[in-house]
Amino acid sequence: MNIYFKVISIGCIILSSCSTPDEVNSKSELGAKTNSTTATKIGTKYSDWREEASLRMDAKDHGMVMQHGDAPNNCDSLGARNAWIFEEEGTYYMHYDALSEKGWLSALAVSNDLKTWEKKGTVLDFGKPGSSDAKVACHGITFFDNNEWYMYYLGSPNTGSKLDIFPYFPYQTHLAKAESASGPWVKQKGIAIKNKPDTYYSHCTSPGQVIKTEDEYLQFISVATRVKETDQILRSLSIARTKNLNDKWVVDSEPILPDNEQIENTTLYFEKDINTWFMFTNHIGIDELEYTDAIWVYWTKDLNTWDSKNKAVVLDGQNCNWAEKCIGLPSVLQVDNKLAIIYDAAEGNSTSHFNRNIGLAWLDLPLSIPK
Repeated sequence: MNIYFKVISIGCIILSSCSTPDEVNSKSELGAKTNSTTATKIGTKYSDWREEASLRMDAKDHGMVMQHGDAPNNCDSLGARNAWIFEEEGTYYMHYDALSEKGWLSALAVSNDLKTWEKKGTVLDFGKPGSSDAKVACHGITFFDNNEWYMYYLGSPNTGSKLDIFPYFPYQTHLAKAESASGPWVKQKGIAIKNKPDTYYSHCTSPGQVIKTEDEYLQFISVATRVKETDQILRSLSIARTKNLNDKWVVDSEPILPDNEQIENTTLYFEKDINTWFMFTNHIGIDELEYTDAIWVYWTKDLNTWDSKNKAVVLDGQNCNWAEKCIGLPSVLQVDNKLAIIYDAAEGNSTSHFNRNIGLAWLDLPLSIPK
């Protein structure tokens, strides 16, 4: 069940019921034949100015593969969402946001086939009181530099009360490191990617996939700012850059896509056959309130140049077989001649941030550009 709220000052919200907070203060604050595409217009879908996608690249949904509620120490009693998958030596690892009455923490599950998962429990803990990750340490995204493992994770000092444990702004990217894919993870001092006042990333610099180029590392981060006059959240994606993973990251002066796309969280795949990058992301829709309603994909031949016209719907209530409205963020990984898409969703017609579970969908490879 969604919550209605009244803003009484910037950053101060009075909750008017005892259920979940709306997406505006969340991390957003995040059948058909596989690989088939159509050019059918979806129509005017949203009640405001946000863009919609007119093409489809329909994934084939396998269905739910991991339910919340049975993790060690009851750490995902209220939900499992925001998954990130990676592989090492034939084992699939999944970091996911484990929700409990204590709050939001990154947890680990492992699998040999992406369909059956063994939960290992949380891999991060909350920071010290007053620290930048004192209340939230989740959404752990990994990168291996052939020497050690890096996990960029979302930290925040703010959540609501015990009846409202959803993360609140600011969202900033932190770093933990490990010698193996399974951890243990050691938090590093400071904030890896900071928000900057009076910019398009004043409220959010949430972690995203890291890509190594010839001379630097690119991290495709989620960014957001809040319009003071309306309290509306504007979301997009941007690139943060560094030449040293242990040094500071510099955020580009402009996002890679306009904020009326209303998207967040990234996972990328490079299709060698057509020399094209495909960036999968989570779209935020709106009914009476905002919620994550679909996985979209954008494509480009140049990682530094993206066109908002080049996009398609990959998974939504039309082709997901267990969630009718609410589809969470994607993580993709090549498995033989298919691209696996791990995602979270709210079962049935729910749009809640809580009680979400993890699903699996597939795209055939090689990918082709929708037309």
